[in-house]
Amino acid sequence: MIVASPSSLYSDLDVRVELDAPLAAQTWFGIGGRADILIHPQSVQALETLTRRCRRDGIPLRVLGSGANLLVDDDGVDGVVLKLDAPVFQAVEFNASGRIERMRAFGGASMEKLVLECSRRGIRGLEQMAGIPASVGGAVRMNAGGKFGAIGDVVDAVAVVAVDGELSVLTRDSLHFAYRETSIPKGSIVWASFRVESDDPIACRARVLEIFAYKKSTQPMSAASAGCMFRNPVMPNGTMESAGRLIDRAGMKGARVGGAFVSDAHGNFLAVDRGARTDDLRALIEKVQAAVSVNSGVELATEVVFWRRGDAV
Repeated sequence: MIVASPSSLYSDLDVRVELDAPLAAQTWFGIGGRADILIHPQSVQALETLTRRCRRDGIPLRVLGSGANLLVDDDGVDGVVLKLDAPVFQAVEFNASGRIERMRAFGGASMEKLVLECSRRGIRGLEQMAGIPASVGGAVRMNAGGKFGAIGDVVDAVAVVAVDGELSVLTRDSLHFAYRETSIPKGSIVWASFRVESDDPIACRARVLEIFAYKKSTQPMSAASAGCMFRNPVMPNGTMESAGRLIDRAGMKGARVGGAFVSDAHGNFLAVDRGARTDDLRALIEKVQAAVSVNSGVELATEVVFWRRGDAV
């Protein structure tokens, strides 16, 4: 969609705007096209108003987090892309004194930095997120996690600006978290609060280092990838199988299409060489899915989010 007069959306709002903005450098894959309009709201009020106007005018609205779980089409994306990177959206609030039981982090805050700060302060509850790159909002949205647990395990409440521009706070008893999904409605996650506990900082740091060391020993963390490409499927007997193991059994480790390849270290990590195209990676994803389907009879679903022009959002 081409916006005839995009300034009418934001000219009176407290926002920073980039037109025809490159997105590749803002994703972990480092590939893909540009956004017609990239907007950085500077306040919650600006976010609410902009969201209402996009809904009113039928303009697609997407939220860009850390880009760790995102693949952008070579032709870029239409509509408006939001980046919640203003100071108000990166804030983290701890107790001023006493034992901490709740902590609030805003959607644009770095999950990696938050985990390290919690360990430094002796706050236990988010160690399972060590080594998982994400913004707080993105992690909560997909209930990110791994072998050691998921972020939904400790979420207490979530504030979200829904697609109609209304801000609402959802408490734990109204939220549902499952494997890589939540019941949070579409929209922008403004903040999340977490149930945490005070602990010995040395013990907290040791736990974080233990988890990070495990990930480093089993995953190609330096590769240009988005982490696990596929969800672990549920088998007919009700057990969850490792997508990486299924890819390995299908003989797809090391497989390549153009500049995209399956890691030799971990079958569920698909990565790209410098200069690769999104089309290369998309073709490789389909090749892996087809091979696993033939070998194991399992249809792999992707964890990674795809952005393309014309897609409903």
